[in-house]
Amino acid sequence: MRVFFGGRFIEKEKLENEGIYHPIKLEYYKRINEEEYIRGENNKFGISVVKTEYLPERTKVEQKDIKYLTNDERKIDKVLNLFKENEVTPIGVDDVICDLYKTIF
Repeated sequence: MRVFFGGRFIEKEKLENEGIYHPIKLEYYKRINEEEYIRGENNKFGISVVKTEYLPERTKVEQKDIKYLTNDERKIDKVLNLFKENEVTPIGVDDVICDLYKTIF
């Protein structure tokens, strides 16, 4: 099960500085193992990051899912807040998780 955590559009100025002239939206989701949630067991939490680019001719969507990171919901919330604040895209998820693993997990 995915629960929406937050989202944002990347600022137009930041995109234009990189030569990108179309809107990009980032969405962050908390993943909860449904079977354990229904049984009331110790939940395993993960994340999903979705990037949507609104190109003139089409919409392009990228997604990165990590099913299980921790059993501690506060840690997942902390990670998702960091992702949202720093506008982490799907391509950067693995690297950021590796860096955070030393300090958060």
